[in-house]
Amino acid sequence: MMLPVYLTDEAISLFIKSALNEDLGEGDHSTLATIPPSKKSKAKLLIKANGIIAGITIAEKIFNEIDPSLQLTFFKKDGDIMSAGEIAFEVSGKAQSILSGERLVLNCMQRMSGIATYTNRLSQLIEGTKSQLMDTRKTTPNFRLMEKWAVAIGGGRNHRFALYDMIMLKDNHIDVAGSITQAVRDAKEYLKSKNKNLKIEVETRTLSEVEEALNTNSVDVIMLDNMSLDEMRQSVKLINGKCKTEASGGITEATLRAVAESGADYISMGSLTHSAKSLDLSLKIF
Repeated sequence: MMLPVYLTDEAISLFIKSALNEDLGEGDHSTLATIPPSKKSKAKLLIKANGIIAGITIAEKIFNEIDPSLQLTFFKKDGDIMSAGEIAFEVSGKAQSILSGERLVLNCMQRMSGIATYTNRLSQLIEGTKSQLMDTRKTTPNFRLMEKWAVAIGGGRNHRFALYDMIMLKDNHIDVAGSITQAVRDAKEYLKSKNKNLKIEVETRTLSEVEEALNTNSVDVIMLDNMSLDEMRQSVKLINGKCKTEASGGITEATLRAVAESGADYISMGSLTHSAKSLDLSLKIF
């Protein structure tokens, strides 16, 4: 699959270096104390749960960062269906290198596979509708790169990556600015002064706010926040394709299908990243 735009070589490298520094520090003393530098070993990534596997690509990059001489043989790729008992890949080379990378690889893959699996399962619930499942910024600090990547692997759509790549005018922005009209006007002037071309999204809570956002003729996406199903349907009809619509707020697995049938283009759910359960994987020397 094509990597999302935020997955630059620089971003991935920075993440790996930071994570390895956190875990290794001055050295993996347990391994250094017990494993000779010349000792060679082979390990397999054992799958112990059913779902969608994610993190294969980052696992390869982590091992390559630790020791470019390590050899990896892959039996799965990101996004593949996985079943308990299968082997995702094998890694061979210096035992010290394998053991020093083990935990970071597992932490990434277990978390990412859980998110990808949950995203995939929820996406199946809205098949046949026009809606796309979308993530939020409700992510783990310093792990957003991996969590949003996992959503994409699971078949979801990424919302803005961070505060810098989209204008999103939420209730607090609007309340401080005084109105949707004023907040949008200020945003347009700001973008012009900074010579930036960012999309503008506005959060709405009522039909009258939807109408106000539409009347600005400057909004790319209207968020329908915590609306009833009837209000969502009326809002989608009122918007009538003039801009994209995003249903958000309090949406659960039980209500997801009904929300999708309201006609919203996107359904954003923070639970994709903050509530997905990590899946069981292990790295075993053999």
